[in-house]
Amino acid sequence: MHFYRFKRTAAMLLSSVLLASPLSGCGNGNGQSGDSAASADSGDGLVPVELVKSDGSAKVTVADGHFQVGGKPLWLCGTNTPWDNWNDFGGNFDASFWDAHFADLHEAGINSSRVWILCSGDYGIRFDKEGNVTGMTDKFWNDVDQLMSIAAKHKIYIMATMMSFDCCKNGNRNNKKFRELLQDEAKVQTYIDNYIIPFAERYDSNDYLFSIDLCNEPDWIEENEECGQVDWRALVPFFGKCSQAIHQHSDILVTTGIAYIPNNSDERGTNVMSDSLLEHYAGKDSYMDFYSVHFYDWMIQWHKDPFLLTPEEYGLLTSKPNVLGECSAKGSEQDGIDLVQAAQNLYDNGWDGVYPWTSTGTDENGGFAEVTAYSRNMLGQIEDLIFPLGKD
Repeated sequence: MHFYRFKRTAAMLLSSVLLASPLSGCGNGNGQSGDSAASADSGDGLVPVELVKSDGSAKVTVADGHFQVGGKPLWLCGTNTPWDNWNDFGGNFDASFWDAHFADLHEAGINSSRVWILCSGDYGIRFDKEGNVTGMTDKFWNDVDQLMSIAAKHKIYIMATMMSFDCCKNGNRNNKKFRELLQDEAKVQTYIDNYIIPFAERYDSNDYLFSIDLCNEPDWIEENEECGQVDWRALVPFFGKCSQAIHQHSDILVTTGIAYIPNNSDERGTNVMSDSLLEHYAGKDSYMDFYSVHFYDWMIQWHKDPFLLTPEEYGLLTSKPNVLGECSAKGSEQDGIDLVQAAQNLYDNGWDGVYPWTSTGTDENGGFAEVTAYSRNMLGQIEDLIFPLGKD
């Protein structure tokens, strides 16, 4: 999200520093005891959901630096629907909301939504006393099963955001466990073995889980004291190992939602998601399939407005697809560009998609009206690129 700001005017990280030895583990536990799921979860009362098993014809792939489906080009006319009730999965999930909302989004021309699977990290995930991840609750899996079924029903491609900087933020119950996990190789492996791999394997057969976004804005985990200021030398290996596991256990595309362009560009800073850095720490199969950088008006004074630039001009590599994974649903008020014009510019300038914040109007950045105004405009021009297999 857009609420946090860099304390410095430039975030120039040196690759030589990142290529140094990673941080060592930081010990066991944080003083909390027992399983830290928000409530006991026996699975009682849950109605089983039959997992979607697609035939692969709607699977999103990457070719020549762009998205495609069934050999046809795809443009991601997306949105952020991060949550209905904060901590939906394993918490207060309302299937009727998601069903109705995705139906409305599809009708308006939206073909993809970015959804936060963990928000604060207080629900759905289980830790032991030492801070190892032991698994996910039955309710968590049941809730996500429903989401993925609803997404396939309405032809909404899901970008599943597996965690957020919020998981490390002061005030959230498991914040210290997440901070310690990120800096401990053994604990990272429990996160991968008991969350990332089961998630990828469970939904790999559903074509409409098109990508996994490993973390929402990890920049703030590194930058902000209230999120622990975990060094990139720990974060980069974490992302490398997670991406490797997903690639080795599924065909799901992988990205990471970077808040601030210097952290996604060697031209403007250091691309902490570069193939070379990720491979250095995790080896074969550790890479991002596409880049998903975020943008809000406060960034313009340092790094200009991507609504007016090609991905290359903004500092991104074009060997992979590039999407704007977050931007205000009001466009750029500073530059006087509403979302309809902003999305048009992004398409014309070679971006592969856009995900305005948010379809549910979670804050002052606009909501459903702005999102559907832009999507209807794009639908009227490039329906064959938004729905290559047909809208209905």
